[in-house]
This record gives sequence, structure tokens and C-alpha cells, in this order.
Amino acid sequence: MRQIILLLLLYIVLSSCAVTRKIENDNIQLRFLDEYVLASDIQVKKTLVGGLSGIDYKNGKYYLVSDQASNPRIYQADIDIFNNTIKNIEINQLIKVKKPANFSNKVLDLEAVSFDEMREEFVVTSEGMIDDGKDPGIYRLSNTGEIQNSFEIPEYFKAKKEQKPRNNGVFEGLTESYDQQAYWVAMESPLEKDSSKPKIFPSRSHVRITKFDKNTGEAIDQFVYKLDGIAKLPINYFAVNGVTEIIEYAQDKFLILERAYSAGYGSHGNTVKIFEVDASKASNTLNIDQLKGQKYQTAEKKLLFNFNSVKKQLTNKIIDNIEGMCFGPALQNGKKSLLLVSDNNFNSFAKQINQFILMEIDIKHPATVTN
Repeated sequence: MRQIILLLLLYIVLSSCAVTRKIENDNIQLRFLDEYVLASDIQVKKTLVGGLSGIDYKNGKYYLVSDQASNPRIYQADIDIFNNTIKNIEINQLIKVKKPANFSNKVLDLEAVSFDEMREEFVVTSEGMIDDGKDPGIYRLSNTGEIQNSFEIPEYFKAKKEQKPRNNGVFEGLTESYDQQAYWVAMESPLEKDSSKPKIFPSRSHVRITKFDKNTGEAIDQFVYKLDGIAKLPINYFAVNGVTEIIEYAQDKFLILERAYSAGYGSHGNTVKIFEVDASKASNTLNIDQLKGQKYQTAEKKLLFNFNSVKKQLTNKIIDNIEGMCFGPALQNGKKSLLLVSDNNFNSFAKQINQFILMEIDIKHPATVTN
């Protein structure tokens, strides 16, 4: 019994150092408003709606991307928001992603989506399949789903290089830049030779967030972001934490979504947080092949919101596998809305849900917020 108590005390001490717990932020306030769970048996054109890994809102429409690699697709949806509640969600269009002949050896495990109103096209990210030697990618699609071309990713993001991504930890977050001239793309996990994966104890887990020119598709800038540690001691020897979404709301200022998962807790294994991040003083690491042993300045982060604080208000007290985040329309009080969505993994691991969350976001300089 004494050993068990000592282990628990050690876990509390170590985990408290590894994760960010205190909210100290005067610039941005987030307030939970509502949750909506989309039924798990909804089908559109004989495809099951699930695996919702990314969301974007443009011109009154929402776009959701599914990460089912065997059938990559985007959904167009209407989300009815009134009196700070989600009244209804209707999935009303399916856009299948069509691979050209020279993409036959590509795995399209889509994780994020952005719709460009001016060009009437999508940009999506794919994790590929690193263990099978399949590269990740950033692709430009027509508004009907045809792949037009791909962005030029640095060599260290490719699957068959000595320095490479970890499987299932690649291009997870995507945001149009504040000036609308580029895209920022976030890794979920550190590259193999950059640093370790997050641990229950304090560790150096650094992920790269890269800026790509919208016109040329070339990488032009990059900063490093330090992940929190694992929030819960895993019962079944598996735990992970990573970046799942990003939004640039002002020049070099971001909202970053982290999702940690610890096995053994059934549907209650997720810990989800939103951080405010300032990359204005961060080093440009684009030309550093291996971060380990190098000197550079990481971006600054402050905790904005921990969803543990609202679990009692959620369906079955579950905060699910939240992977998508976007700004939505203005609320009735004039403040901006923030929409989040979960990837239910098609219920392959535990009881999971298609969870949508509505929040109010109040930024002290609202003129800097883009749609």
C-alpha cells in the first residue's frame, strides 16, 4: 500500500510539471455555450458520416473533412446557431476527393480543410502512411474534389528519409494565414530526430508549424511549438498528445488545439485544451534538418481553456477526440463564435460520438479576427 501511495504522489508531482494547468490570460476569453451530438448512423450518398477531423466556415457554409483513407471526402453542412445554442446540423452535400492517375500510390488520410472563397478551391492536408513509406501531403482541390496539385514539402517531412515524421503524427492542423497569402500547417507530433513524444513526466516535445506560400506552394517560414505532457497516467500502456488544429487570428498569433489521450479510461481518456500562442519572437527553423542539439526560440503559449472544466455539461460527461476548430458567425451579442468537432474514429476504439461544441470567443482587439 505504501508503494502505491508513493507512486501516486510521484505521478501527481511529475504530471503537474509536465502539463499546463493555470489559466492566466487577459487578452482572450473563451466561454462554453453548447454541445450538439450528430447521430452516428447518418449517411450521405451511402457514406457514413464520421471521422470528422477538420472544419472550416466560409460564406455561411461549413466544410467538414473525413479521415477515412479508403474513401476521402468533404462534407458541406449547415449549422443553425441561435440564442447561443446549436439548433440543428444538416449535412447536405458530399464532395468526394478524386485522385489523378499519378496519385495511385498515395494514401489520402485527410486531417484538415480550408476553403478559399476567392479561388473557389479547397486546401487539405493528408498524413499519408509513414510506416508504409507513403508521404504526407498538402493538396489543392477544385470545389468538386479533383486534386489540382500539391505543395512542395521539405525533405524531412517525407516518409522514406532518415529524418522523418512519426506515423499518424504528421500534418494535422491547417489555417489560412492572417494576411490570406499563405497557409500554416501544424505537425501533430515531433519528427523522429527532433525530440521525443510527450511523456507523463516533463519532456522536450517540439513540433514544427510551417508556413506555405499560397501561390507557389513552397515552404517559406516555420516555428517550433512545445507540446504539453500526457495529462493522465495511462492504464493500458498507451498515451499520446499532439496538436490537432490551429487558427492564426492575428499576425503571428494563434489559437492552438491540443488533444491528449490515455488508454484504459474508455470514453473518458481525452484531455483537450486550447492555447493562445505568440510566434512573433520564435526562431525560423525551416532550414534546420534536425532540431535536437540546435539552439532556437520556441513560440510562447498560454492556456486559454481546458475542457475538463465543462465535462459535466457534455453528453455522458465525455469530451471526445476533438480535432477540428474554426471561427463561426458572429453571435447575437456581436462576439465571435468558435466551433469544434470530434473525430469519432467510426467507433473503432470505444464509444465515441460526432461531437460539435459551440464557444464564445472574446478577443480584446476584435478587428484582428478573420473568418
